[in-house]
Amino acid sequence: MSLKSRLAEARVLAAPGIYDALTASLATAAGFEALYLSGAAIAYTRLGRPDIGLVSMNEVAEVIALVSDRVPTPLIVDADNGYGNALNVRRTVRLFERAGAGAIQIEDQTLPKRCGHLQDKSLISAAEMAGKIKAAVDARESEDTLIIARTDAVAVEGFERAIARASLYAEAGADVLFVEAPRSREQLAAVTTALGNRRPLLANMVEGGDTPLASAEELGEIGFRIVIFPGGIVRAIARTAQDYYGSLKAHGTNEPFRERMFDFGALNALIGTPEMLALGQDYDTFGAALADTPAAKEAAR
Repeated sequence: MSLKSRLAEARVLAAPGIYDALTASLATAAGFEALYLSGAAIAYTRLGRPDIGLVSMNEVAEVIALVSDRVPTPLIVDADNGYGNALNVRRTVRLFERAGAGAIQIEDQTLPKRCGHLQDKSLISAAEMAGKIKAAVDARESEDTLIIARTDAVAVEGFERAIARASLYAEAGADVLFVEAPRSREQLAAVTTALGNRRPLLANMVEGGDTPLASAEELGEIGFRIVIFPGGIVRAIARTAQDYYGSLKAHGTNEPFRERMFDFGALNALIGTPEMLALGQDYDTFGAALADTPAAKEAAR
């Protein structure tokens, strides 16, 4: 099912953050219907750096392709600010869509951008962003590929200007609207009141961020259609990894940590090693069976 079809249903859609094919496969196995490829999570894990515009378009495209090859789950992709102007946005959308993105999110920050829950962000003009949204809509090959317009104006220009920007982006053709970092539950509700009849709305849950945390069900009840949890997996893994390395350094062995780890066999079962080895054996058997045919003997001459 495409994301477009899924959003036609009344149920709220929860999309956990991922950053590679392994986390994508784990989230899919947990039963999620869509995944959110977070630019911040790629920066944290691939570069070991903050989300301040350091990740490139091609680095994200590579991850999209690897994830899409591993799981069929619809993928929402964080494309930052499109990596440039409207012409850059056109190229970004074509590249990401071909790699497997089902929805592409573009924000109205300047270059370089920074995480939506960091301070001192700056914005391009609303008119320039509208042009970038139009470029994204024009560039997509399939109407099933959704364009998500994000505005960071709450922290820069205030709440009312954020609503006005989001409305303009809807007129430019955005399929989904994303007002980043509302500061209160009242502002969250005000987003849905102002924009809920325009386009499906996306909410972002960041532990320790500017927006008060709520469950996907709670946000669905007030009118949001998509709820993303972009960096939670990295915060969880980073905490676990810190504990693991501390334990290994202290004890010189993994024995005290074993109950918090997969062993070798369990991890191989999780990633499908037995099935892949069996598939390889099937192909070997097929080739061996053909080796005795007249066609194979002729080819071997």
